[in-house]
Amino acid sequence: MLNVIKVGGAVVEEPKQLAALLDEFAKVEGPKVLVHGGGRSATKLAAQLGIESRMVGGRRITDAAMLQVVTMVYAGLVNKNIVAQLQARGINAIGLTGADLNLISAHRRPVTPEGIDFGYVGDVDFADGESLFQLISMGATPVVAPLTHDGEGQLLNTNADTMAQTIAVALSKPIADVNYSPDEVTLTFCFELPGVLRDPADPTTLIPIITEDYFQALVADGIVAGGMIPKLENAFRALHAGVASIRITNVNNLEGGTVVTLNNS
Repeated sequence: MLNVIKVGGAVVEEPKQLAALLDEFAKVEGPKVLVHGGGRSATKLAAQLGIESRMVGGRRITDAAMLQVVTMVYAGLVNKNIVAQLQARGINAIGLTGADLNLISAHRRPVTPEGIDFGYVGDVDFADGESLFQLISMGATPVVAPLTHDGEGQLLNTNADTMAQTIAVALSKPIADVNYSPDEVTLTFCFELPGVLRDPADPTTLIPIITEDYFQALVADGIVAGGMIPKLENAFRALHAGVASIRITNVNNLEGGTVVTLNNS
């Protein structure tokens, strides 16, 4: 089994929560990849620099100034802090972005039909599972920041959930050149809540299982909204592409939370 774990939300910004998550991540046996966000830290730094943060549908609008901020925060401060803390836990981590090793290439998102220009935001075109597997087979644990590139020298801000989904799917495919035939790849989205909740203010309202049809109903009813929508969209996309299992959970319960599945069986 190969585990892809994405950590985001307040977990990345709050030292005690991040330490608890990294403790749990270090205990996960077998090959693994950690993908992280850091949006709240980026928003905080942007405010300190007098740069406005704008979000649409849970996704950040990234102009040239904001791209500089997210690059500093994601690929620098957050990524290297996580790598250093994993080294302290005996995990031989290596920090990466999508530009490193041509890991994930993307194109700049076009202006939407509604006229929304997300700026320097990347929609993924390709993920190199072979390069990742080679690092993993050497004993390294990749820690991936949510930045991609367009192949022409331009960095692009890319949703961290999309990065995690893309990596999980890439590692779910056989790689003939290195004789890699994955048995099972799991994807876990980890943040500060115990899973998907009917009421975000009440942790007892956990939704234990979400199917595609149920997801659409939850969105229509306004129960699932904001950043949870792209998170679940990425989860279902990964399941359709061959990822074995997906869950959304919190720091202290990597085996619990909400299971995302294509059907109830």
